[in-house]
Amino acid sequence: MGNAVFESDVFAKRHAEDFRHLIMTKSATPVVGAYDGVSAALAKEAGFKALYLSGAALSASLALPDLGLISMDEVLRAARTIIRASSLPLVVDCDTGYGEALNVMRLTREFEDIGVAAIQIEDQILPKKCGHLNDKRLLNAEEMCLKIAAAKRVARKISICARTDAGQVSLDEAIGRANRYAEAGADFIFVEALRNREDMRRVRSEVRAPLMANMTEFGRTPQTDLIDWDRLGYELVIYPVSAFRVAAKSMQSFYQLLKTNGHARGSIESMMTREELYKLIRYFEFEELDQTIVKSAIPSVSKE
Repeated sequence: MGNAVFESDVFAKRHAEDFRHLIMTKSATPVVGAYDGVSAALAKEAGFKALYLSGAALSASLALPDLGLISMDEVLRAARTIIRASSLPLVVDCDTGYGEALNVMRLTREFEDIGVAAIQIEDQILPKKCGHLNDKRLLNAEEMCLKIAAAKRVARKISICARTDAGQVSLDEAIGRANRYAEAGADFIFVEALRNREDMRRVRSEVRAPLMANMTEFGRTPQTDLIDWDRLGYELVIYPVSAFRVAAKSMQSFYQLLKTNGHARGSIESMMTREELYKLIRYFEFEELDQTIVKSAIPSVSKE
């Protein structure tokens, strides 16, 4: 087929290999949050090399709180869309693994089969919470290690990320768990809710595995530049809900203005044009696939 629209490499399993290469590079890689097809396409257009599907962002996009309410099928559907729209390596937040060891085995294969590069599971129990909130309930370390080992047992090329929320107990507990999870087979580690630069340094110094940092907003971790994470020695830095927050705030402002003014003229300068949107979603490339469709022309903008 001459047109590249459907020439996806999803089933070539290249994403997992590309992602492992990113982990091995000597600089910190930004992994930006994408929660649907358009956000994924925009992130690719901006030049990012890997994406992160956050359970918090996906839940919020469904107007649900991040309390473990979404199902594996909902996350699979979103992941498939993001990969199709971007063809970039994707890390998927799988919350607590949707069950015990057998459930984790199934999710590992299900996500690998659609081309996901890495899955992340955490050591909370349901109902889980955002890692920057209080009173999270922790799974014991032995059971978490069993989940990690189960995932590794069935993984072919997909990477496994283990997240620990044990920092609420102590940093020593979080570091101890992180090393146990790496020994159980985790390919990289995510110590959640680091509170200061010294915690960041200690984790990097004492955890014997590649590390992923969380640069979320409005949380316990101070805003830290990518270059500083790089200097600290972290391999990956995620921005899980940033794009969703920007989009939601923009939509909130637009709806309020439209309700107040009765027209959208004042917002037009802030909008993506029809031509820009069509380019992003490859409108004309799709049209070319069906010769029965007359090529569309972008209408001229009315001055009235």
